[in-house]
Amino acid sequence: MRKKVTYIISDIEKALAFEWIAESLNAEKYELSFILLNRKAGSFLENWLKEKNIPVFFVHYENKKQFFSSFWQTRKVLKKIGTEVVHCHLFTASLVGLLAAKSLGIPKRIFTRHYATFHHQYFPRAVWYDKFINALATHIVAISENVKEILEQKEGVKPEKITLVHHGFRLEMFENVPQTCIEALREKYQLQKRKPVIGVIARWLHLKGIQYIIPAFGEVLRDYPNAHLVLANAKGDYKPEIERLLQNLPSNSYTTITFENDLPALYQLFDVYVHTPINAQVEAFGQTYIEALAAGIPSVFTLSGVAKEFIKHQENAWVVPFQDSQAIAEGISILLQNENLRNKIIQNGKKSIQKMFNLQAMIEKLESLYC
Repeated sequence: MRKKVTYIISDIEKALAFEWIAESLNAEKYELSFILLNRKAGSFLENWLKEKNIPVFFVHYENKKQFFSSFWQTRKVLKKIGTEVVHCHLFTASLVGLLAAKSLGIPKRIFTRHYATFHHQYFPRAVWYDKFINALATHIVAISENVKEILEQKEGVKPEKITLVHHGFRLEMFENVPQTCIEALREKYQLQKRKPVIGVIARWLHLKGIQYIIPAFGEVLRDYPNAHLVLANAKGDYKPEIERLLQNLPSNSYTTITFENDLPALYQLFDVYVHTPINAQVEAFGQTYIEALAAGIPSVFTLSGVAKEFIKHQENAWVVPFQDSQAIAEGISILLQNENLRNKIIQNGKKSIQKMFNLQAMIEKLESLYC
């Protein structure tokens, strides 16, 4: 008899990680289904699951007004399909899903903590909800040592309740990118004559530190007048401040991208990649650290989230202090100028992520939780 596992996810349009899990979880042992809490039906993930004949249920959730209706709908679905293990992802899904599962007496209630000190730093009142979610869960997945420390030290979760499971990736996707896809994106964003291209893929949030990258790029422009800054995933509540900073740059020196589906090809457009969260704890994981290294792009990083566990200065990346535009500019320039260092960082970067962020390793840890 297969164990019935239900993933409950909120506010997701598309996420490769859930596609990979759906394809890789042992179908002989586990019967997987999904409940998606979204503003509207028909997300990319929902349609993909339907194409794969994986049971998926849409629950309407737009704001707090839908909390009780989404709770009852979620509870109804869980009861109908006889779920034995619930695994929730993201804040709303964890609150609604774990509460519904608890009310039904579902014995194994898991949630993955996808953020770190976000509430502690920006929304202190929401920490109460975090502690409530922690209490509802029987098991908590921490995606990095950083998240594990926050759960234990800041929120009082007992260590035995927490399992460390790093995100796993199909790393070959970022290495073996068809040249036709790369050139198609280069043409799409009109980057054929731009060199060097400095890339950033991060939501426009204060915590991501983009406000320090833009002035740094302004410094780079002095030595590289044809340089171009690409800011992808350009959405978030810090947008007004970022747009104000961009006004200090020539209008033809940067490109903003709200959403690009072909991330592996997008990375290949970059000569240097930059990801600089503002402190050591604010980033929960930072998938982009792994993706950039898998793609072989020499990178400038601050050590936040999972980067603290494996990134080493001048070995697999160029590490800079937090909130330091000058250091970012210097790091970009050094990587552009020093070919030997660049090649060393690229080679070491690929090696450093092979075992630690392997997809199969993640799947095995998840399956051990579901037993």
